[in-house]
Amino acid sequence: MGSGPNDHHDEREWMDNALREAALALVHDDVPVGAVVVQLSTGKIVARAHNTRERDHDPTAHAEVLALQAAARAAGSWRLTDHALVVTLEPCPMCAGAAWSARIGRLVFGAADPKAGSAGSLYNFAADPRLNHEIDVVAGVRAQECAELLTAFFRSRRSS
Repeated sequence: MGSGPNDHHDEREWMDNALREAALALVHDDVPVGAVVVQLSTGKIVARAHNTRERDHDPTAHAEVLALQAAARAAGSWRLTDHALVVTLEPCPMCAGAAWSARIGRLVFGAADPKAGSAGSLYNFAADPRLNHEIDVVAGVRAQECAELLTAFFRSRRSS
């Protein structure tokens, strides 16, 4: 999947929406990670979510999984090849696996996650030739803003 002339501009705008979603997680003391799913052929956001693990007492309630579930319902299909998953933090193994399972066309993330990142930092589900689907990855979109949101959250928890 190639990049068009306006893709980087769109990716920054899409990340703005993911950042707004991430901020919503703060309301219920969840780690501020936000995600949106965009239909690539139209540029339209079709799903959005943020972490709700603490609120829902659900270890799988990561922003990416919730956004992919909503996008699949909206598309009427589990195959999301014409979609981009845009997330503020590099997906963990579970979320990268969910993106792979959904056959997502593009993954855009902000902050890298050296401890659990599975789109290039620690693992790379997106480009493992042993898997039957590869994902176009765009890393580091508004990375500093995404990282600052997470850093502020964890700093406030340590000082409490």
